[in-house]
Amino acid sequence: MIQDLSKIEKTITESSAWERIKDFLGRHLDIGKDISVSILDVLIVVTVIFITTLVLRLILRLITRNLPKEDRSKFNVVFGYFRWLIYIVILLITMHSVGVNVTAVFAASAALLIGIGLALQTLFQDIISGVFILIDQTVHVGDIIEIEGKVGRIEEIKLRTTRAVTIDNKVLVIPNHLYLTNSLYNWTQNGSLTRENVQVGVAYGSDVQLVKKILLQAASTNPDVISSPEPIVVFTNFGDSSLDFKLVFTLTNSFKAQFPKSDIRFEIDRLFREHNISIPFPQRDIHIIQKSE
Repeated sequence: MIQDLSKIEKTITESSAWERIKDFLGRHLDIGKDISVSILDVLIVVTVIFITTLVLRLILRLITRNLPKEDRSKFNVVFGYFRWLIYIVILLITMHSVGVNVTAVFAASAALLIGIGLALQTLFQDIISGVFILIDQTVHVGDIIEIEGKVGRIEEIKLRTTRAVTIDNKVLVIPNHLYLTNSLYNWTQNGSLTRENVQVGVAYGSDVQLVKKILLQAASTNPDVISSPEPIVVFTNFGDSSLDFKLVFTLTNSFKAQFPKSDIRFEIDRLFREHNISIPFPQRDIHIIQKSE
């Protein structure tokens, strides 16, 4: 009899403890007029987010385990961006499942979300463009690019911006959305060798074969110009005041092309003076007609 009473008291105690736990978990937190969340709902949401985090980490390890280190770091950046979208979707689905009025949440924050969206429009463009750059492999670290008339060597590609160093050793920060709205020239995507040129005009009556020989000599004697492919001279046009030529040659370091091109121009000027070949300037003959009264 005494044992039966003990069992009954134990059952009543456990039942009352369970009721207190249920009452505690059932307490609601009112957020505004239409949104009410219980403590149990919060625990469920936290548990689901925790499980989602573990699953995403597992998926990330499975996908990137065979990738090279460079590609793995790029994929981590892209994956980190989409991970937040997954969190938001899971959060909304979980809140809807536990009975939270998700429509009321959107209604309460609609004005705020619109304001944030308008303010961060350019930021989102940069981020999306950064994802495209990483996936499309448009540029790589070390590439020399030209965009909006600015030339730089890529030092770092981030999700929002690309950092490059110019010829003057200045840091150029490029918002990634410019890659989608402007023409991009990648000088080194096909290799480190680039074809450069120097243009010059000579006076009419000059020996064009001698001009060609001098131009080839100016290029071939420059230490920065490689011999294969060989420099060539193109007779481009009969200009208004000059015979126009283009000297085409190949450099191994196009990032500093302005310096060998300058040296070649110095050499061309010296050789022209030595062989009495003049570089003309525009001239006009003016005829004044006076009418007799």
